[in-house]
Amino acid sequence: MARKKYPLGAKKTQPKKARQKASVRWSEAEVVEAFTRFARANPQPKGELIHLNPFTLLVAVVLSAQATDAGVNKATPALFALADTPEKMAALGEPRVRELVKTIGLYRTKAKNVIALSEKLIAEHGSGVPRTREALQALPGVGRKTANVVLNIAFGEHTIAVDTHLFRVANRTGLAPGKNPLEVELGLERAIPDRFKRHAHHWLILHGRYVCKARAPDCPRCIINDLCRWPEKRI
Repeated sequence: MARKKYPLGAKKTQPKKARQKASVRWSEAEVVEAFTRFARANPQPKGELIHLNPFTLLVAVVLSAQATDAGVNKATPALFALADTPEKMAALGEPRVRELVKTIGLYRTKAKNVIALSEKLIAEHGSGVPRTREALQALPGVGRKTANVVLNIAFGEHTIAVDTHLFRVANRTGLAPGKNPLEVELGLERAIPDRFKRHAHHWLILHGRYVCKARAPDCPRCIINDLCRWPEKRI
């Protein structure tokens, strides 16, 4: 039988059987089992961005957009040594901030946003970091994911920040498939029991970063590989 040819640039789709298998959602018992395992393996997961307080966390997350945490962590210690409050950051000025974060992608725009959000915090929030998603998203350079990270880490809210790692894990495993980050976030909020939500996004992000990697997922080391719906898993 001749092999089916695809037009130049077209992507091969998964076989129908594989697509159906990947789309089967997890049962409530399976979700509980997965997060029980995550909690047992890492009871107190932590975000990997270096920060000193809610303000420096906010700045670090803004700087991390389309950049790695490791890359941001190389630049921020010097920045935060000089400016760990909105007042100090605004006084530092955009050119100096730009110089300190120039190793980070999109550093010019990010430096501009860091100064602008610092000034807005001073003018509208008494120099404090607001504790609502709406107020955070009104700050320059802050989107829903950034707001969710700050609410979760700084204030202990049960928010789920969907980055590329978490998006991949949720879709690949079938835990909470979605076409975009918001669909995945809302799917996870519905699926995950409240007792796991405080640390859920950390567990999933770390799992995607170090185990369920994009190019070479380490399926044999995965603690939820028996629950995973991915047709191509290797165990």
